[in-house]
Amino acid sequence: MKTNRISVRALVVTSMLSAVAFVLMFLEFPIPIMPPFIKLDISDLPPLLASFALGPIYGVVAELLKNLLHILIQGSSTAYVGELFNFLCGSFMCFFAGLIYRHKRSRSGALIASLVGCAVMALGSVPLNYFIVYPAYEVFYHLPMDVIIKMYQVILPSVDGLLECLMVFNLPFTFCKGLIDVLICFLIYKPLSPILHGSH
Repeated sequence: MKTNRISVRALVVTSMLSAVAFVLMFLEFPIPIMPPFIKLDISDLPPLLASFALGPIYGVVAELLKNLLHILIQGSSTAYVGELFNFLCGSFMCFFAGLIYRHKRSRSGALIASLVGCAVMALGSVPLNYFIVYPAYEVFYHLPMDVIIKMYQVILPSVDGLLECLMVFNLPFTFCKGLIDVLICFLIYKPLSPILHGSH
């Protein structure tokens, strides 16, 4: 009975965090040092909270539910490629951060877990962008690759080729984006702990 209560509570908390993450997807901001089609949001924050509080699988589930809600309510303008990218990148961070924290439950463990999660997400974003997302931009947005690269060259003329653009711009941007989620997570995790853990 106790296991069932924990499972039901975990599913309820995960669903709640997924709904919050879905709302946060709409709060996105352009960054002057990035091409205009790349925006910053903190929608990976609630799944990260789920990973730390409940375990890495719940963080991945929250990422999945967030993107499914987005597809069901908003639809997709990229034949689901954007949502797939968002799910995979967020899952990289949440899964590895949650997995490490699960075995080292301390503040230093949480910090190490978070940094590893951010690094895995940033590194994983490069092949995903190179092989899936940017080729999809060419098809769905009718953006030739040379036009995409020129958007980066407006910011830094010396970059040449998509891979270099991704390494110079997208990789550090994605890492910093994860760090922002981590910083907010560290600030609000303790006050939210009674809700996340079901304690009083």
